[in-house]
Amino acid sequence: MNKASSKFGLLGMVLALNMVSGHGAAAEADSVLAEGKSKTVAAQTSQNKIDKLAGQTYDILQDFRLVNKQLEGIKVYNAQLEKQLENQQKTMLDIAFSIENATVIERQIIPLAIKMLDALEQYVNLDIPFLRDTRLTSISQVRENLQATHFSTSEKFRQVLELYDIESEYGSTIDQYSGLLGVEGKERKVTFMRVGRIAFLYQSSDQNHTGVWNARDKKWDPVDSSDFRSSTAKAIRIAKKQAAIDVLDLPIAFPEVAK
Repeated sequence: MNKASSKFGLLGMVLALNMVSGHGAAAEADSVLAEGKSKTVAAQTSQNKIDKLAGQTYDILQDFRLVNKQLEGIKVYNAQLEKQLENQQKTMLDIAFSIENATVIERQIIPLAIKMLDALEQYVNLDIPFLRDTRLTSISQVRENLQATHFSTSEKFRQVLELYDIESEYGSTIDQYSGLLGVEGKERKVTFMRVGRIAFLYQSSDQNHTGVWNARDKKWDPVDSSDFRSSTAKAIRIAKKQAAIDVLDLPIAFPEVAK
């Protein structure tokens, strides 16, 4: 074998070794790249899992905060309910106490109402005799209502108080009404005139007969003064709202001083 052949063979072997070495490096590089790619995919997968877990953790945290606020609201609401329950229990105790006392009071109301009607009836009989029949009839009606079952105890007592209110108003009002009265032995149609409880008069339509109630002697006294008769006629017109309110000169008896 000559030198040229030897060199050629050696060169071939070198090239063959280089080719083998190149193929190995390439394979190793591919392996490294593949492993790096696998690690990258694994890292992305891990990162996705981390992101997902982070999102879930955030959602759980938000839910926790919401539930915590709801619990705080429930605590406040429960505290209010407890106060309301305490107040309701106190109210129930008060109602029970009131009902128990109302039963006792109710048994005392009717006897009291009867005594009040008796006193009012006596007062009307002693008072100046304006609308006496009407007032006594109202008292009798309320007295009957006290025995009725379809009226409650409170309603019965209210009716008694209403009579007292009406009687009280008579003392501060003026009024007139027509009626029949025996005058000089003859029954005449007259107009009765009341000024509070200080004066009670009558006058015939022709003004020829005028009288004033004598509370001490319980009788009618004739009024002879023409001035008093004119004042009485004017008072009647005022009560009928046919004249303006004015100062009147009426025959009013002053109460006697007790000795």
